[in-house]
Amino acid sequence: MPSDDNVDIILPLFDAVSRWSNRQPQVPAVIAADGSLTFAELSARIDRIARNLAADGIGVGSAVAIARGRSREGLAALLALWRLGATAILVDEKHPADRLDFVLRDSGAEYLIADRLPEGVAPGGLLRPDLDRRPEPGVVRCVPDADGCAYIVYTSGTTGRPKGVEISYRNLRCFLDALSTLGLPPGGVGVNAVSPGFDGWLWCALLYLMYGQTMVIVEELTELADLRPRTVCLTPSLLAACLDAVDGAEVVVVAGEPCPATLLDRLRSVDRVLNVYGPTEVTIAATWADSARGDEVHTIGHPAPGYRAYVLDEHRQPVIAGCLAELYLGGPAVAMGYRNQPELTARRFLPDPFGPPGSRMYRTGDLVIARPDGQLEFLGRVDDQVKVRGYRVELTEVDQVACAHPCVRTAAAFVSASGDVLGLAVVPEPGRAEALTEDGVRAHCADRLPSAAVPAFVDLVAALPVQRTGKIDRDALAAVPRARIVAGTAPRTDHEREVCRVWSELLPEPVTDVQADFFTVGGHSLLAARAVTELRRSTGLRLSLAHLMAEPTVAAVAAELDRLLVQAPVSR
Repeated sequence: MPSDDNVDIILPLFDAVSRWSNRQPQVPAVIAADGSLTFAELSARIDRIARNLAADGIGVGSAVAIARGRSREGLAALLALWRLGATAILVDEKHPADRLDFVLRDSGAEYLIADRLPEGVAPGGLLRPDLDRRPEPGVVRCVPDADGCAYIVYTSGTTGRPKGVEISYRNLRCFLDALSTLGLPPGGVGVNAVSPGFDGWLWCALLYLMYGQTMVIVEELTELADLRPRTVCLTPSLLAACLDAVDGAEVVVVAGEPCPATLLDRLRSVDRVLNVYGPTEVTIAATWADSARGDEVHTIGHPAPGYRAYVLDEHRQPVIAGCLAELYLGGPAVAMGYRNQPELTARRFLPDPFGPPGSRMYRTGDLVIARPDGQLEFLGRVDDQVKVRGYRVELTEVDQVACAHPCVRTAAAFVSASGDVLGLAVVPEPGRAEALTEDGVRAHCADRLPSAAVPAFVDLVAALPVQRTGKIDRDALAAVPRARIVAGTAPRTDHEREVCRVWSELLPEPVTDVQADFFTVGGHSLLAARAVTELRRSTGLRLSLAHLMAEPTVAAVAAELDRLLVQAPVSR
């Protein structure tokens, strides 16, 4: 780690950009829907954006939101902000307006880098800098504060509002140092299919930049077939949907959610597999199992270089190997805390009694077993935080939002027995049951939550089951037979009928309800990819797998097909 004089705190990243722009200037650094940038062009674009941002008064400590989606410009803008020592707020412009508005206000964003202001978001005092004007000549480079904030990622929160995780430049440097030890082969194509508001996007971007690989930002997994990627970084859910397309990849990285052993077994022909684990609060990746060093990739491996892992009991004392206990993480990558939430920060970020004086550790809430050889086995969550199709969801946040519906007395979210579908049980206000509709409850949630946290189905119940402790028994909710609020709606449009036809051919039972959720009627990630391929073939429209994964009802998929038809009519 560099000294506290803050000089070049994240030098490895800019060294890598400079190195590859000199060695392979004409090789694409990034390819996206908005075009491509070679390594030389990326370096020049970073300089140009940094000079224009500096001219607008952006510098060390400035808070700037980036809402450029899956684009080359988003990458260049992020690196330009870091060159200036500013704070980047990672925003997915596809999130609901209420959430975006909260993130922009809570983060204290002074500027917004976006093609347009997201619909429904109040501009307030936000400024939109002009990145494309002709800047003043020269190179702008500020020295960031090592303990200043490099970026903020918002995750689900237990109070019904998102939590902004603040990552310092020192945290980022620790991660970059760990990344540099992987020794990946330079060059080739790497795939990034992750939401830009999720720190998995940063994992992909930084990994590929450090090793001189071309990052291809894909909107949908069907694009992988023609890429022949050298390196693939995906959640297990997405990977399962495109195994054939990544055949021949030299390195496969799985991250973001527990990876099923059956899926890992299907990767045995891959030269190198990394199973990566890391909460946002400990800077992207804290442990990994690496087949290249003989790790068992069914585990989450060992702590990354510079990171520390402790398996502690309820008294925060170390347990012996083989005992199930909670995982705590320490080291210089432990985040600054949660933006504007000091009490929550104090509960989750604790003094580290095993590290140097003044150091802290993060309480993950994850249950693990440490093997005698030091590898960690992930066994689940202590609390109610879950992963749904690779995205982190706090069940209590969904509860809070659902309970704000005027017809709902109480509610509890739960994950289906299959483990990949989010459901919601609601108890109606007395005399208001007839006013409740599944569409209404889901729309209420969709206006306030990211798509992964919107329940796929809603059950009407007389009371919520509880455990002996008095806590909601979410497992019992997952086990009860479905008692849907609505009986079903027959398809009404050509596209609704076509979606029902395709799904009926792929799924175990016929699909006749436009509110049917693909994943609750027998679908899974692999079948989802097949459904998208068939619908693209039959309609001539470029439906994306990402859309089906995020909005998996017949009605939502048909509405997207309607939108695509209006946007770009296709002759048949």
